[in-house]
Amino acid sequence: MSDAVSWFETPLAVVDVETTGLDPENDRVIEIAVIQMVRGEETGRFASLVHPGREVPAEVTNITGITNEDLSDAPPFETIAQELHAALEGRAFVAYNLGFDRAFVAAEFERCQIEWATQTPIDPLVFARELHKKAGSKRLGAVAERLGISLENAHRAADDALVAGQILYAFRDALPANLEELLLLQGQWATSQENEMAGWRSRKGGDAFNSGIGSPSAADRNGALGPAYLYGDDTDPVRAMFAHLPDSGGRR
Repeated sequence: MSDAVSWFETPLAVVDVETTGLDPENDRVIEIAVIQMVRGEETGRFASLVHPGREVPAEVTNITGITNEDLSDAPPFETIAQELHAALEGRAFVAYNLGFDRAFVAAEFERCQIEWATQTPIDPLVFARELHKKAGSKRLGAVAERLGISLENAHRAADDALVAGQILYAFRDALPANLEELLLLQGQWATSQENEMAGWRSRKGGDAFNSGIGSPSAADRNGALGPAYLYGDDTDPVRAMFAHLPDSGGRR
């Protein structure tokens, strides 16, 4: 894409996945949604439950509401892979805490032996951490609420993806109009945020927790902290594992 392109005019594929856990190599997608958007409007969508080929952990059902029974007739990822690939093709890849969703999509495509590379990655969370630095929680639902955006069914892929896209567009006036400049700013802010996190870990003397599904070290290997860090609902059993991670403004 040329440097004259406006990101507002750029077709977006806003993605959200729900999964059996936090490790894209060993866990599996159980729900995925792609909301296609341009100029602030939804232009199409792809959404599907996905049979993971294994039992869904009880804590995941508690978070998402997705049960093994719900998935009993759902297609495996390989069945939807080509349609999903088509829904993503030629669009900027947008996800809230992008590293998490991108890693799972890439791992699932790789298992299907389908070539795929992220095109123009955009992460609204990076912008939320700067633009709402002192506003409170940066979790999807909290940011949406501050912006007057309704999130009907948190932890369901289509709802989360749509709201992630709406958050990005809500930040439009505070961001560069030019796509290349937006991506440059995103990279600068992401690096600053990573350095801040690294400094926090250093002050804590390295890993703050033992290794495991919710530990910072496990999350970092995947380039993301995962959905529990972003939502932090009181009913989320994984939340406690992230309770002491910095969130630049607290968590509610």
